[in-house]
Amino acid sequence: MADERDSTRAPGFHVVIPARHASQRLPGKPLRDIAGRPMVIHVWMRAQAAGADEVWIATDDERIAAVARQAGAEVMLTDPGHASGTDRVAEVAGRRGWDPGSVVVNVQGDEPLIPPANIRQVAELCSSAPGIAIATLGVPLDSAEALTDPNAVKLVTAADGRALYFSRAPIPFVRDAGGADGASGRLHRRHVGLYAYRVAALRQLAAAAPCAMEQAEKLEQLRALWLGMRIQVADAAELPPAGVDTLEDLERVRIVAQAAAARADTGGD
Repeated sequence: MADERDSTRAPGFHVVIPARHASQRLPGKPLRDIAGRPMVIHVWMRAQAAGADEVWIATDDERIAAVARQAGAEVMLTDPGHASGTDRVAEVAGRRGWDPGSVVVNVQGDEPLIPPANIRQVAELCSSAPGIAIATLGVPLDSAEALTDPNAVKLVTAADGRALYFSRAPIPFVRDAGGADGASGRLHRRHVGLYAYRVAALRQLAAAAPCAMEQAEKLEQLRALWLGMRIQVADAAELPPAGVDTLEDLERVRIVAQAAAARADTGGD
């Protein structure tokens, strides 16, 4: 029988969705309702639409696991002691026995509007060359407010797209324009927190202790740079909507989701 899988799908890529119940700012976040479905199920459906070989929800909470199983998702209960979602993804990769050279995408459980095209894009980018350990995405940043906002992570790359550094500070600093006053979409880029890993790199990253610059910036990807890993960056195929961190974010996403559901019901674009 002919292979009927989507020919645009990246080879050998998996998706893991870390979903934690104990969010400080929005407890029970993965189970919050959006247009009649729990948030984590919206994320799972979008990951499914990206064309991954496998999509797993990784959680330490039986309530999330039960909801995911009811929706038909593959679920793995992981160690509640993990310090990060990366550690949770690494546990799934290890227990599933995925090949060291295959690619796994970490899709955060609080991104219910994530474009499937971006998931597929980052997987394909990671698969595009053997030397790429991690792939991630960026978008142009063209406002002084975003440049100085520590919650908007900035990145700089080499000519070939290899990441040089990530920071909460305004980088690069435009000296002659007074730093932040020189914000330019041609020069400054915001990091999109979507990662694809070679499984071998994921295991190495999870096994290593945090480094000093990671602890200073509170950015885990700096550990990978410190270890000498190549992180490849591309501009996101689609502008990614913001994720859900607060109740206000949740209400905004609900409005977008309800509008999309209404368009679908009426056959609109």
